[in-house]
Amino acid sequence: MINENESFGLKLYSLKGDYAFRRLQKGHTGYSKVLSVRWRGDQEGTIRVGIIVSKKVGKAVVRNQVRRRLREALWAILKVADIDLEAQFKKVPSFSLLIIAKPESAHSSYQDLKKALELSLGRAHLLS
Repeated sequence: MINENESFGLKLYSLKGDYAFRRLQKGHTGYSKVLSVRWRGDQEGTIRVGIIVSKKVGKAVVRNQVRRRLREALWAILKVADIDLEAQFKKVPSFSLLIIAKPESAHSSYQDLKKALELSLGRAHLLS
């Protein structure tokens, strides 16, 4: 799945394959009450994102709603963020990111999820 925001000019690619997920075990971590994140810089010149929302969060409708809110919150954060130099390649953001939603995220609004994502990314040192 490829998302592109014309005004921002960056593409978000889906994180796929077992190797891509296992590679992030050695990455930087950050957390908040409703989610945790893992990221690792690479030299592909792309941003690859995986969002994990387990059945503990709720039924399919709730899980999809949380996933959509997290994806939109990530776009909003990346539009204005200063990305850490380790997460860049040739001055272009280049990293793999895994977002894991906790069960508390089911009852969170978009604004709460966005604040939690900013906090987690800050604790993981992705944002400068």
